[in-house]
Amino acid sequence: MQTNQTDRLALIYFRHSVDEDPLRALSSWNDYFHHPSRKSHVPQPDVKRLGGGGGGLLSPHVGNLSFLRSLVLQNNSFRGEIPQSIGHLFHLRHLVLSNNTLDGQMPTNLSQCSNLEILNLIDNQLVGKIPDELGSLSKLQDLGLAINSLAGSIPHSIGNLSQLYELSLMKNGNLFTGVIPSSLSNASGLQYIFYDNNNFHGPMPANLGRLKALRVMSLTSNELRDDFSFITPLTNCSRLEVISLDNNFLEGLLPDSIGNLSNSISLISMSSNTMYGTIPPGIGNLFNLSYLDLSNNSLDGHVPSCIGALHNLHELYLSGNMLTGEIPSLIGNLTLLNRFYLLFNDFYGEIPQSLGTLRGLQELDVSHNNFSGEIPSFLTQLTDLKYLNLSQTSLKEKFRSKNRNLCGGIAELNLPSCKLNTSKSLWTNKVRVITIVVTVLSCFILCLCPFIFWYRRKKLKKNTSSIELPFEHKFSLVSYKELFRALNGFSEINGIGKGRYGTIYKATTQEYGLVAVKVLNLGHRGASKSFVSECQTLGAIRHQNLVKIVNVCSSVDYHGNDFKALLYEYMANGSLENWIHQGNEGDVEHEHEHGKPRHLGLMQRLDIAIDITFAIKYLHEACSAKIVHGDLKPSNILLDNEMMGRVGDFGLATISSPAKIDAMDIDDSNSSVVVRGTIGYVPPKYGMGDMVSTQGDMYSYGILLLEMLTGRRPIEKTFKDHLNLHNFVKVALPD
Repeated sequence: MQTNQTDRLALIYFRHSVDEDPLRALSSWNDYFHHPSRKSHVPQPDVKRLGGGGGGLLSPHVGNLSFLRSLVLQNNSFRGEIPQSIGHLFHLRHLVLSNNTLDGQMPTNLSQCSNLEILNLIDNQLVGKIPDELGSLSKLQDLGLAINSLAGSIPHSIGNLSQLYELSLMKNGNLFTGVIPSSLSNASGLQYIFYDNNNFHGPMPANLGRLKALRVMSLTSNELRDDFSFITPLTNCSRLEVISLDNNFLEGLLPDSIGNLSNSISLISMSSNTMYGTIPPGIGNLFNLSYLDLSNNSLDGHVPSCIGALHNLHELYLSGNMLTGEIPSLIGNLTLLNRFYLLFNDFYGEIPQSLGTLRGLQELDVSHNNFSGEIPSFLTQLTDLKYLNLSQTSLKEKFRSKNRNLCGGIAELNLPSCKLNTSKSLWTNKVRVITIVVTVLSCFILCLCPFIFWYRRKKLKKNTSSIELPFEHKFSLVSYKELFRALNGFSEINGIGKGRYGTIYKATTQEYGLVAVKVLNLGHRGASKSFVSECQTLGAIRHQNLVKIVNVCSSVDYHGNDFKALLYEYMANGSLENWIHQGNEGDVEHEHEHGKPRHLGLMQRLDIAIDITFAIKYLHEACSAKIVHGDLKPSNILLDNEMMGRVGDFGLATISSPAKIDAMDIDDSNSSVVVRGTIGYVPPKYGMGDMVSTQGDMYSYGILLLEMLTGRRPIEKTFKDHLNLHNFVKVALPD
C-alpha cells in the first residue's frame, strides 16, 4: 500500500505542475486518484495523450513512478530543467521530451535507467556537455540531441552503445567541437549518423567500415580535415544509402573505389571541399544513385561518359569546378534527370542534342562556360523546364568572354541571331564598319561638350580624387567562391548579427585572418548605394578609431545574381550597443557572439566616448573632403580587443567639398547616398528637409553620450507625454 500511495501522490503532483492542458488530457486521471485500492499499485496513465499544447514544469515527483516504462511528452511547452529524479525510473524504456522548451543540463544520473532504449531530447534549450555516463546505457538504440545549445566533444563512451542505431547531434544551436572519437566504430548497430552544422575538426572517424548496418552518414558543415581515403572502408557498409559531407576541408583525389560502394547508395553530396583530379569512372557503377553533388571543388578533366549509366539519377550538380571538354552525349540516357547544373566550369563545344531526351528536366544551368553554336531548338519541347540559364548577364569584365559565341534561340534569351552563309554577309560587314566609325566620331564630338565644365572643376577634383576613385582600384576584390568556402556556404553558424542592409558573418581567410563579412541584401532599397558609400569612405581613409575595411567582393553568386560584400577588421568585443543594453538583448541589433557582455564601467564609457570624438574630428576636419557619417549610434560603435572604440558602418555617409559641407541639401544628387539616419539620433530638423551638416553628427554624438551615461535609448516606451531623453536628463540634473 505504501508504493500505491507514493505512485498516487506522484501523479497528483505531476498533474498540478501542468498549467496548460487545452485538450483536457489529464481530466481522465481522476478515476485513478479516487480508486487507489483497485490494484496492488496505481495504474500509471499514459501521458502520451498530452502530446499537443500541454505545458508547465516537469515535476520532480515523476521520479517516484517507479514502474513507469514510457514518458512521452513531445510537442508541448514544458519548461525548466529535466529533474534529476528521472534517474530513479529503473524500468523506463522510452524518454521522449522533444519539441519543448526545457533548459539546463542533461541529468548525469540518466545512466541509472539501465533499460532505456529511446532517449529523445531534440528541439529544446539544453546546455552543457553530453554526460560521459550515457555510455553505460547498453540497451540504448536511439539518441536524439539535435536542435539544442549543447557543446563540447562527444564522449568516447558513446562507442560502448552497441545497440545504438541512430545518433542525431545536428542543426540549430548545438556547437559540438573536438575530434569525432574513433570509438564510434564500436557502436556496431549504428545506422544513422547526423552530425551536421557543428565544429567537429580533425580527420574522419577511423574504421567506419566496421559499421555494417550504417545507412546514413551526414557530417555537413563542420571543419573536418582529411583526404578521401575514408571512402574505401565504407565499401564494407552494405546498407549505406547516404553520404553527405558538404562544407568541410576534405582535400585530395576522389578514389575510384567509390564505385564499389553499396548498391543501395542513393545520395552522395560532397560539395564545397577541396576535391581535385578527375571524376573517377567507377562512379558509373552506382546504378541506384539519384543525387550527386560534387560542386564547388577543384575537379578538372572531362566528365566521364559512364555518368550516362546512372539511369536513376534525378539531380546532378557539378558547378564551380574546372571541368572541361564537351558535355557527354550519354547524359541523354538519364531520362529521370530533373536538375542539371554545370555553371562556372570550362566546358566548350555545342550543347548536345541528346539533352532533348530529358523530358522531365526542370532546371538547367550551363552558364559561365565556353559553349558555342546555336541554342538547341529542343529546349522549347521540354515542357517541364522551369529554370534555364545559358547567359552571361550582369557579369564583370573577367566573365565577358564566357559563352560569347552562343546565338539564336527564343527571343526571351536576348542572344544575337546566328550568321547566315549568304552573299549578303560582305555587304553587312561593310555597313557594320561604317556604323562603328560614325558612332566613334559622334562620341568624340560629344565628349568635347563637357570639357569646359570639367576644366572649371579641376581643382575640386584634385581635392577629392583620393576618395572618388572607383573601388576596384583600391581593393584586390576577393572572389565569391573564396567567401563561399570561408563561410561554409554562408551558414547561419557563422552569423554574428544583422545590420540595416545585410547580414554579418565571422570568417577566417588565408590573406587577412579573422574578419567580419557584411553580405549586402541587394533586394533592400539603398543597399547598393550603401556598398558604394562604404567603399568610397572607408576605402580611402585611415584612423585608429575607424573600423578598417580590408577588402570587398563585387561579383555574382552561383545562380548568376549580383553579390556584394564588405570585409572588415574583426572586432572581438562586439558593439557598444551590447555593452550598454545587456539587459535588453531582444533589442540589440548586433548580438555579442560570446553571450552577455561584462559590465561597462564609467571610466571605460568615458574612454570610448573620447575615442568616438577623435574619429568624428578626423572625419570633419582632417579629411581633404569632409565626411558626414550620418548614422552615429551605439550599434555602429565597435570595440576591439582592448576595448578601444571604433566608428563603423558608413553606409549613409556623405562626402563633399569643404565649401559645400555646411550647406548641403538633404536630397543633393551629388551626395553618395541620401542621408536617412536612425530616428532618435538624427536631428529633428532633418525630417523637415533641412541641410545635412557636420552639426548633425554632433547632435547624434550628444544623444549617444546621453545614452551611454543613462542606459536609456532616445526612443523608449517609457518616454511619452512630451518626455524624452533630453527632459529625462534635465530632470535628473536640475540647475
